[in-house]
Amino acid sequence: STLSRLITLVKEAEAQKSPTQHLTDKFEKYYVPLVLLLVVLLIFSFLVIDETFQQSFYRAMSVLIAASPCALAISTPSAVLAGIARAARHGVLIKGGRPLEDLGGLKAIAFDKTGTLTTGRPTLTHAIPFGDASKSHLLKVAVAVEDLSDHPLAAAIVEGGKKELGNIAIPKAENLKSLTARGIQANWKESLIHIGNRRLFEELTQKKVPEEIDLKMSELESGGHTAMIVHQDDSYLGIISAMDIARPEAVSTLATLKKMGVQRMIMLTGDNQKVADAIAKQIGITDPMGSLLPEDKVNAIEQLKQQVGNVAMVGDGVNDAPAMAKSTVGIAMGAAGSDVALETADIALMADKLDNLPFAIGLSRKAKVIIKQNLIISLGMGALLVPLTILGTIAIGPAVIGHEGSTLVVVLNALRLLKYEIQE
Repeated sequence: STLSRLITLVKEAEAQKSPTQHLTDKFEKYYVPLVLLLVVLLIFSFLVIDETFQQSFYRAMSVLIAASPCALAISTPSAVLAGIARAARHGVLIKGGRPLEDLGGLKAIAFDKTGTLTTGRPTLTHAIPFGDASKSHLLKVAVAVEDLSDHPLAAAIVEGGKKELGNIAIPKAENLKSLTARGIQANWKESLIHIGNRRLFEELTQKKVPEEIDLKMSELESGGHTAMIVHQDDSYLGIISAMDIARPEAVSTLATLKKMGVQRMIMLTGDNQKVADAIAKQIGITDPMGSLLPEDKVNAIEQLKQQVGNVAMVGDGVNDAPAMAKSTVGIAMGAAGSDVALETADIALMADKLDNLPFAIGLSRKAKVIIKQNLIISLGMGALLVPLTILGTIAIGPAVIGHEGSTLVVVLNALRLLKYEIQE
């Protein structure tokens, strides 16, 4: 149920402490016992120096208050919680402190194409018959087979094909089989139909596709169209193509990310490399990578991590989930994303707006600055108060004021994140 999924997400968020939180927890593990040992020694300092037990006990309690790591303990969690709350109000779900901190240190971001950089609502652009096949027959075959598929391209072909064919009756296809990263096959009117890319037909026929078809596909792909071959039994019927337009906010989002210092923006897609190049040129992608299988996307993320360090993967489909899991930060397009992608991701853009990504990165960087400030305040106050209380320069009253004051300061400093805007 939705409620159980939300509970799971909250548990994940609680479990994913930030790197700084892990560091402070480790510090406190050794710091607290040392402070307690020091306090015990100070209680019995009257045995060594000329003072009463009451004076020694009073000094020990002053040191205990001054050295208590309350401000240190709250400095990171308060900033993380404020950052996550601010992100949620902006339509970004961040699952814990680790992704919040990691997001600000990204050197590269990899994007899936369909549904992430593009609208995910392609339209039929061409139906080109070859040989003795007619355009009407080509469209009938394509519509009948693609009507069984739930791929965005299939919906575009069915809608566009039916519009061109009008009220012509189309016999239904059956026995659809998906051929990963290659295409589909089905039975139609006692014929075996294949629709897919060059790789599919090179594997089926063990030879190159006809030169005429190859050249026409290349021409379409250079223009950003996704072209597919339609094959019936032993003959090529022709080519159908569809085109998915870029999201309106894609160009401005990538330009903003570039200004923010993201060195490389990579597009990972199963589409032909020429299609990837054409779309990348339109929107400002630095590294388009096409003709990728799901496992190829995972390998690409691993290579990027070795080359540049922290890498994010932004996607919306089941095929993107393995690459998102392998990346430093997995980011899902929320409303359009699959359940697997949303559950795998560290961050979800719930408003389905790509332009929320620069906001999330800017918020992460601001959160890291505030966490550092809080650590300096908390550790600095402890370093000041502990020696002064040991020497007896200040008593319990000023120690309480300094200690509790620093705790309030770090919390108030963290709450500044609730007012964060990207213009900062």
